[in-house]
Amino acid sequence: MSKLNALSTRSFDYVLASTSGVLLALSFPKFGHPAFGWIALAPLLLALTNSASRVPIPVPSPLRRGFLLGLTCGIVYFTGTLYWITRVMTTYGGLQPFVALLVNAALVAYLALFPAVFAMITGRLATAFGWRGVIAAPLVWVATELGRTHLLTGFPWVLLGYSQATVLPIAQLASLFGVFGVSALVASVSAAAVVTRKLVPVVVVASLVAAAAAWGSIRVRSAELTRLGDPVRVGLVQGNIEQTEKTEAARATSIFASYLGMTREAIGRGAELVIWPESSTPFMFEEEPPAAARVRAIAREARVSILLGSDQLERGRPDKYFNSAFLVRSDGTTAGVYRKMHLVPFGEYVPLRRLLFFAAPLVEAVGAGFFAGEKAELLPVDGHVISAAICYEIVYPALVRQFVRGGSELLTTITNDAWFGRTSAPYQHFAQASMRAIEEGRYLVRSANTGISGIVDPYGRVLDESTIYEQTVIVGQARYLNASTFYQRHGDVFAYASLVVTIAMLVLAGRRVQ
Repeated sequence: MSKLNALSTRSFDYVLASTSGVLLALSFPKFGHPAFGWIALAPLLLALTNSASRVPIPVPSPLRRGFLLGLTCGIVYFTGTLYWITRVMTTYGGLQPFVALLVNAALVAYLALFPAVFAMITGRLATAFGWRGVIAAPLVWVATELGRTHLLTGFPWVLLGYSQATVLPIAQLASLFGVFGVSALVASVSAAAVVTRKLVPVVVVASLVAAAAAWGSIRVRSAELTRLGDPVRVGLVQGNIEQTEKTEAARATSIFASYLGMTREAIGRGAELVIWPESSTPFMFEEEPPAAARVRAIAREARVSILLGSDQLERGRPDKYFNSAFLVRSDGTTAGVYRKMHLVPFGEYVPLRRLLFFAAPLVEAVGAGFFAGEKAELLPVDGHVISAAICYEIVYPALVRQFVRGGSELLTTITNDAWFGRTSAPYQHFAQASMRAIEEGRYLVRSANTGISGIVDPYGRVLDESTIYEQTVIVGQARYLNASTFYQRHGDVFAYASLVVTIAMLVLAGRRVQ
């Protein structure tokens, strides 16, 4: 092969890496399909393992080359799934489009580091162990997803396993190993596709997928958890209030009246627990006693509990503001308050403020007043205990597990997805929330300002859901459950085991090439 051809082939590797990025982005709603996830990493893995016979030319070192290929993949991947952040910052953060684009690009570049590390490590293992190193790729991918979930408070959006949230037989694997287990299974098909000449790994992977699908199908059909626990009629109120209207003083009275009216409708349809979205009250609940009294009166008169989202002020030096969920019990008193623990980057706080000095207008729009809650507070409802993940928190598996380990019998999540507009983000968000129900063996009920609101059973089946940008009330049955799943008992043991194996293989690879 001539040097010119070798250079052309190496350039094509970046096309392969970009193709993986496109396939990853197309694995998620609303524009994609779960099938793409199964082959998404194959082009990148092919590029990483396709260099042995090339004529030497001035190229980056193997580790640097792997890093750059993974970075290319990651940039395409996250640009295709997080493009909507630019709109949020221009529409609601007051940033100029060019500045918003820079901030979004900075986040995408940071997240792309994780696929870059994946590619760098996988390339190293492939060099040291041949096809066996490629087969280890799913574990390496999970290790980097684990890092993305926790480093710098984490941003675990569109993990590969979430692409299968609607493929219920496969998604049941989350009840054992969480979303990371689903990620590994999906990634293993890409790895097997690259080593098709080796019959054993192909047969093993095919057997694992078939076994997971068969077991998952049986689990969904048996639906044992849907016959346990105590039933509860839940009313989900979707106010459909545009973000720009929420801050208009002239609209406060009509917004509040609308929520009260929809609450009465839900109660009239048999709701025993009514849930409003995140930041649904056009005032701070504790700071407007006359308005709050109307909510309390409805709860007391109908003997129902009402969960609602509202900002909370804690006076002090300085004053502290929290994004909170209030539970009004059936006697009209406040049963408890949960303060949001994981704040949204570029939504409720700006990470790396000093570095991102050019985002000053966004800093001002977001404000420095939001503080993170410190305790996974549970809320009592008629002899049962529920949890209330607020918005973005529902994409944190460990946090939701913390709620359930503390005794939560029903997962509730309240959100205001009006920020996202008609992008793919509301659909991605809902799919990720659904995976928590499978992991924890709990019903999940979700009230979203502009949608998607819905009820999901412990197997990820969507029992009822709204469309986005409609004002509606959903009333349906959920159940309070106490049963446990393997994941609930053991958490992310598979993900951490993947990290340990990845480190061990890297050490062995280092010794082998010396």
